Amino acid sequence: MKITANNPNRKSWLQVDRDSDFPIQNIPFGVFLTKEDVVTIGTRIGDYAIDLAALQQLGYFEGIPLTDDIFMQDSLNDFITDGQTTWRLVRNRIAAIFDLENKKLKEHKKHRNIAIFKIDEIEMLLPVEIGDYTDFYSSKDHATNVGTMFRDPENALLPNWLHIPVGYHGRASSIVVSGTKVRRPLGQTMPQGATQPVFGPSKLLDFEVEMGFITAEANELGKAIDISEAKDHIFGMVLLNDWSARDIQKWEYVPLGPFLAKNFASTISPWIVTLDALEPFKAAGPEQDPQPLPYLIEHGEQSYDIQIETSIKPRKKKETLVSTTNFKNLYWSISQQLAHQSVNGCNVRSGDLYGSGTISGKEKSSYGSMLELTWKGTEPIKMSDGTERKFIQDGDTVIMRAHCKNDAIRIGFGECIGRIKKARKYPKE
Repeated sequence: MKITANNPNRKSWLQVDRDSDFPIQNIPFGVFLTKEDVVTIGTRIGDYAIDLAALQQLGYFEGIPLTDDIFMQDSLNDFITDGQTTWRLVRNRIAAIFDLENKKLKEHKKHRNIAIFKIDEIEMLLPVEIGDYTDFYSSKDHATNVGTMFRDPENALLPNWLHIPVGYHGRASSIVVSGTKVRRPLGQTMPQGATQPVFGPSKLLDFEVEMGFITAEANELGKAIDISEAKDHIFGMVLLNDWSARDIQKWEYVPLGPFLAKNFASTISPWIVTLDALEPFKAAGPEQDPQPLPYLIEHGEQSYDIQIETSIKPRKKKETLVSTTNFKNLYWSISQQLAHQSVNGCNVRSGDLYGSGTISGKEKSSYGSMLELTWKGTEPIKMSDGTERKFIQDGDTVIMRAHCKNDAIRIGFGECIGRIKKARKYPKE
């Protein structure tokens, strides 16, 4: 099916700023609360949120086989379950409805008032009900940096790293939407020189620059997903800040990996940008040497040229840009990640979230965590207000932004924002 929604020459009758993340070629999907306190599934063009349930009730999706309540949900799970054909039909229709030359909705004031909201009139919600969350560790530069810090630099990568997309199962219940405040976690740590662990707030709170992808229902238990078909089962991508308490993690991660250091919160951006929208920005990832095993081999450009910027904003101060990296730095692609996840017969469901792992490049300015940017706190970063940061302080807001851009269009993800609140007192506040 032709993806007409991606026509780079299309213009919308809705006003869209030149540098907007959400031109008519994007058409992401999300869930929001309207000013009438109605939860609905929608999309965004420019600074306007569009109620897809209202458009369907008004007859604008006539001819597309959709259930009557497909957009009257508090999550995108059912829509995602309908599959790629439905996603494409709906995106193509939305593009047509808001095309500059289409007057049907443009000149129907009553329908516009029902279906279109200014972005500051609505509240974004978590876009999917996340049943399972897998976090990968797929940036070679990040893994090398961390291995160099904590092990022998000559053996920074563990023996398995170049052969499999290393991952672990995270906690889906603590994934929150952008704008949700994050409480500094409590846990056990082993201070330098101590002989017994201590309990208290994490002192080494960090962000991790990641992208996440959302899957559709893909396979039955016991059946694998072929790598050539993996992207057919990926609905789209979001920005992901997988917060990390480095001091808690250091004490607890052997032998089973991170636990309390990671499951207190992970923040995602609210709009899911479809892989179809990202198609014009496909790019080659790093060369893989040694060649992966056959079930992980893929050909052609399998990554995406997505620039990701991260800033820290101290309370009541200006933000400071601390990291600029790119998704194409990721060694293992999303297709390889999904193929590996399912090769043992693990069943993949609609709404599952997969994190890329921290995305770092080769230059220090492209490192995707404070652990790397300050090299374990030994090289503090200066903020615009003159203060320094080794790790994230209470009151700090971490802001991540991502976009793709070519000569014709810019497709973005909006913002992924989280502000750190002071840790709770234990056992009660």
